[in-house]
Parts: sequence; C-alpha cells; structure tokens
Amino acid sequence: MRVTLDHCVISVSDWERSNRFYRDVLGAEVIQRGAGWAYRFGEQQLNVHGPGGEPHPVAADPVRPGNSDLCFVWDGRIEAAMEHLCGLGVAIEEGPVPRPGAGGEGTSVYFRDPDGSLLELISYSS
Repeated sequence: MRVTLDHCVISVSDWERSNRFYRDVLGAEVIQRGAGWAYRFGEQQLNVHGPGGEPHPVAADPVRPGNSDLCFVWDGRIEAAMEHLCGLGVAIEEGPVPRPGAGGEGTSVYFRDPDGSLLELISYSS
C-alpha cells in the first residue's frame, strides 16, 4: 500500500489578510470553497478554516489561528528565499540553518504567517 499527503488544515483569523499572504509570499493558488478558502501548491493543498465557517468534521482539538507549523520546499538556493521574504517585508525569525526534511538534508529559514503560525522554507539546492 502507498499513500501520499493530499491536504492538511490551517486556521486563520482574517480571510483577506491571509489570502494575500499565502498568495504573495508562498505563491499559493487561492481557491474559494463554500464560505471559506483553500491554498493550493501544485498537487498539495491547505484547507483553511476561518471566520464564518463551520467545518465538519473537526479534529478533537480543532486547529486554531497561529498554532500550525508547516514546511514548504523552496525550489532554489535559500539565499533567494531570504531575498524574496525580505523584499515582501516578511521578517526572518531564524536561519539559514541546516535541517533534515523529507528530501534529506537541507537549509531552512523560518518566519510567521499573519496569525503567528510558524512557517519554514527548506532548500535542497547547494
């Protein structure tokens, strides 16, 4: 048997602010889903819970704004990721630092989304 990750869920407190951040900073395709949104990255997706939505079913301890920790692969050198973030006014919290990821050893930078969720960009390029 083989399974792959289809989507995971984050929660946000402000649709407009978060849609703009995930589109502009991470390049997400922002897709409306009923009263809410999803952020698509190629074949993976973040389903987003937020104001006005009542998702069903929910986890035993539902995801809340600011309590996610997600890593995205940056296709290129980590220095370019840092320039991209700084150019958009996104503060880098940590990095560049060596980190293991699904693709092996990489180099990462950490920053936060508008609600405070920890985000990581990892580069496997040398």
